[in-house]
Amino acid sequence: MIPYCVIIPAYNEEHFLPRTLESLAEAMATIPASGNVVVVDNNSSDRTPDVARDLGATVVFEKFNQISRARNTGARHAAARHLVFLDADTLISANLLQTALDNLQRPDCSGGGATVAADKQLKPFYKTALGFWNRLSVRLRVAAGSFFYCRKDGFDAVGGFSEDVYVGEEIWFSIHYRRWGRSMGREFVIIDDAPVVTSTRKLDWFSKSRTTSM
Repeated sequence: MIPYCVIIPAYNEEHFLPRTLESLAEAMATIPASGNVVVVDNNSSDRTPDVARDLGATVVFEKFNQISRARNTGARHAAARHLVFLDADTLISANLLQTALDNLQRPDCSGGGATVAADKQLKPFYKTALGFWNRLSVRLRVAAGSFFYCRKDGFDAVGGFSEDVYVGEEIWFSIHYRRWGRSMGREFVIIDDAPVVTSTRKLDWFSKSRTTSM
C-alpha cells in the first residue's frame, strides 16, 4: 500500500486537465513519500481519458455522471493510506500537498481542506464572496469541493461522499468525516497558508446565464 493517492474526477476536462496534472506532477516530485494519481473518467465524450493517460495518470471509468460517484469510484481504486481529492480545474502547490500529508501523519489530525484562490482577477462582489467563504471554511472547518485530504480508513468508515445529493456533497462529507475524526481524537484542519488555485469558469457561466436571461 502506497502512502497517498490523488483522485481527480473528470467529465470532459481535456482543456483544464493538462495544466492540473502538470502542476500536480511538479508538486509530487518534491514529496519524499511515493504517491500516484487516479483520474476518474466520468463518462466523458472528449479526450479526457487519453489526456490523463498521456500525462501518466491511472484512468478508471464511472458511467453515472455525478461527482460523488466519481470520487467514490476513485477511492475504491486507491491502494493508499491517505487520499487527496483534487478537481480537474484546480492547481495544487508543493507546499499545500506536503502540508496535507504532514497533517495526516499527525496523531491529532484526521484530514481537512484548504482555502481557495481564483485563477484570475475577480470582480469585487465575487472577491468578497470568496473571502467570506474562506473565513467560513476555516471557522466552521468545512472543506471546499476543489480539495480534500483524508485517511482512507476514515473515508471508508463514513461511506465516502453521499450519492443521494447532487450539490453540497462536500459539506455533508466534511460534517460526517469531521465527526468520525473527533471520535478518534483527531481534528479536521483547513490549511489557510497555501490555498488551492481553482478556475473561475463556474462564475463565468453564471454571469453569462444572467446576461442571456435579462
